[in-house]
Amino acid sequence: MISHPTLKAPPRWLLLAAMFTVALLALLMFLNSLIVSHAAPQGMVSLQLAATAEHTINIMRSWGDDGLYWASVWLWLEFLFVPAYLVTLLGLTSYLLSDRPGVREQKTGRWVKVLFVGMATADAAENVVLLSNLSAPSDNMSVAATLLALAKFTCLVIGITGLIMIRAARRRPLHPEH
Repeated sequence: MISHPTLKAPPRWLLLAAMFTVALLALLMFLNSLIVSHAAPQGMVSLQLAATAEHTINIMRSWGDDGLYWASVWLWLEFLFVPAYLVTLLGLTSYLLSDRPGVREQKTGRWVKVLFVGMATADAAENVVLLSNLSAPSDNMSVAATLLALAKFTCLVIGITGLIMIRAARRRPLHPEH
């Protein structure tokens, strides 16, 4: 009889890290809703992808002083969110690899971890650039923020795809439970 692969329960620290990450994400989404405007229909994402100083200035004007305050809070809070999601994603990757002994799965898992570290690095650098751009917008900083945001989103999508590939790679665990 073929048994379906089952993962053991995730470690408690991973569940706590995931809950903390989700709570921070919910807070960031709430703060983002405070900075949605006609010039920034996606809130912070609009600023992240504003590739010119002119576009950045238009977004900042549409936010006004209150919006700039909440955007700044959002960026500073994200410095806490970045390590939270990084720990969660690295832990999730290790957890999902725990019953995948194959060389290909382990190699894919290493690449997924590298992608998640790259995502977090790009995200932190993007936050530094955006904070600088809030005080003195420039084309160079706007382009840098856009490129870092694109790198971050690309690493996220490819990393999640890698996690899906890891889980789909093998249907039976090395040591099936009886």
